[in-house]
Amino acid sequence: MKIETVTIFPDYFAPLSLSLLGKAQESGILEFVVHDLRSFATNNHHAVDDTPYGGGAGMVMLPEVWGQALDPLMVDETDLIILTPAGKRFDQSMAQEFSRSSHIVFACGRYEGIDDRVREHYNTETYSSRNIRVHEVSIGDYVLGGGEVASLVMIEAITRLLPGVLGNPESLTEESHNEDGYLEYPNFTKPAVWREIAVPEILLSGNHAEIAKWRAAAANARAKKNL
Repeated sequence: MKIETVTIFPDYFAPLSLSLLGKAQESGILEFVVHDLRSFATNNHHAVDDTPYGGGAGMVMLPEVWGQALDPLMVDETDLIILTPAGKRFDQSMAQEFSRSSHIVFACGRYEGIDDRVREHYNTETYSSRNIRVHEVSIGDYVLGGGEVASLVMIEAITRLLPGVLGNPESLTEESHNEDGYLEYPNFTKPAVWREIAVPEILLSGNHAEIAKWRAAAANARAKKNL
């Protein structure tokens, strides 16, 4: 899988070289490329935004700059993800869907967002005929300073589903969240008693059938608590 990000803050993506994702890049499972949006600005001040038509607070990111940045990235079979609070809520099902993509481009907006004509332009028949798909995505009902943090969340959720990224592939069989909204049961490790709090006795019993029942009940109770 190849993932590319377009941003005015390339340093935000330094963590992608760490831990499992760093190893995945070294092994060739993943390829990350970060593009500095300002390098595509054509004015003397490298401006990437301007005041909104119709008035209002804040600035809007220029469509021409985004077009220059995105045009060469729009190869066949590309998923273009525009991070916006107005987008569809990201969840585990969507992570599964994107994990099957071969090429993802994250457009990390700032200020009041990206001029909406960018979304409209890449959503035309010209691009859809090449299997270029445009997605507006949000990671939650709150506002961030920009799309960089949101894209990092999505990148980790998506790429950990790729074969070979996790050290133990069995970890994927008991996820904290799955496509059905399942929540994982509580987990414990040594010591058996910590600060006078004991691990549930059933987990020390060795009775795997009863342990499975306990875990299912605990997961169900946790799900109801979070409703």
